[in-house]
Amino acid sequence: MINRRAFVYGAALGGMATMLPRCLFARTDSDARFVLVILRGALDGLAAVPAYGDGSYASKRGELAITAPQYKLDGTFALNPALEHLHERYQAQELIVFHAVASPYRERSHFDGQDLLENGTADATRAHDGWLNRALPAMPATRTRGSEQVALALAQNVPLVLRGAARVNSWAPSRLPQADSDTLQRITDLYADDQYFASRLQAALAADEVAAAQMQGDTQGMGKGGRDPLKALGAVTSAAGKFLAAAAGPRIAVIEASGWDTHANQGAENGQLANRLRGLDAGLETLRTALGPAWRHTAILVVTEFGRTVAVNGTRGTDHGTATSAFLLGGAVAGGRVIADWPGLATSALYQGRDLRPTLDLRAICKGILAAHLGVPQGALEEKVFPESRGVRMVEGLIRSVA
Repeated sequence: MINRRAFVYGAALGGMATMLPRCLFARTDSDARFVLVILRGALDGLAAVPAYGDGSYASKRGELAITAPQYKLDGTFALNPALEHLHERYQAQELIVFHAVASPYRERSHFDGQDLLENGTADATRAHDGWLNRALPAMPATRTRGSEQVALALAQNVPLVLRGAARVNSWAPSRLPQADSDTLQRITDLYADDQYFASRLQAALAADEVAAAQMQGDTQGMGKGGRDPLKALGAVTSAAGKFLAAAAGPRIAVIEASGWDTHANQGAENGQLANRLRGLDAGLETLRTALGPAWRHTAILVVTEFGRTVAVNGTRGTDHGTATSAFLLGGAVAGGRVIADWPGLATSALYQGRDLRPTLDLRAICKGILAAHLGVPQGALEEKVFPESRGVRMVEGLIRSVA
């Protein structure tokens, strides 16, 4: 990765406010687009997808229960009322909802849980690179053009899931000052005879042009207390969609959003978590809109490191748990259904007497997407991308057949 500050480009493409969500890119030559959205902090899956039809749901959830949901998916599950646009995608058969999902992690540390989610193994310390980075060389389009990805550094840290031997792009808004056209021209002239830096400068300029239009109108998210995180997420998803929609742009993106650790005052239909879900819902809709015609080739996977306890705690929130929900949406998704081997919420069915019991390995979902959507061979999935995972059978039929 090349940091644009290293070649004096740092002051040239500023004027964008720093935001908590970040967007990282890799590129293939296929029409298929894939976006991984990581919700850091452990999303309460029973809040996002309430199991209103489970006989133990209302009593176990107490004041957090949503017993008369407006967005029913079937006789057991519904979407949180804040997820209006996701419900529209479900009705359009462009959303699959997964429940009782977990990585192999069974402890309660955010750090270890996120590391294991991203390294794709059953041990948080086993790998220091990410499963999505390891998948890049196995994609047919990437093999054709080599593993090196076109670099665009305008970023904070690359998340673990994209770290590794395959080079990737990164983009994030910055607080660097805006440069005028004369300064940009001088920097361009300075590196005109240096092929290495000149090419990267031009790539960064092109990337900035893609993001500039949507970022200029995002200042309303700033206030005395700082940037509104919900507007910040929308700005990043808008930029991501425009990058992915560009003919010569990236084809794979990773978006991060923090703030899902709801130990206190979580709320049900309304409250802090509902507001967060509303922001996520709006951000995903912004991404869909920004993608334009590329939406039909897109699959977006929304995941979190683990779930939360079934019962409310003493501070009207939930504590770290185990299984949760996940979402797969996009024009390429064979949606309109819930995939869940539902364990139930009776006390005897709970994991360690407190958590939703996991029945679906998140790696099985990831395998199904990588194989059907991005062409990663099964052997590579089991040996390199998700090592020692032969016992985890991929979920098939997630992606629409392409004529």
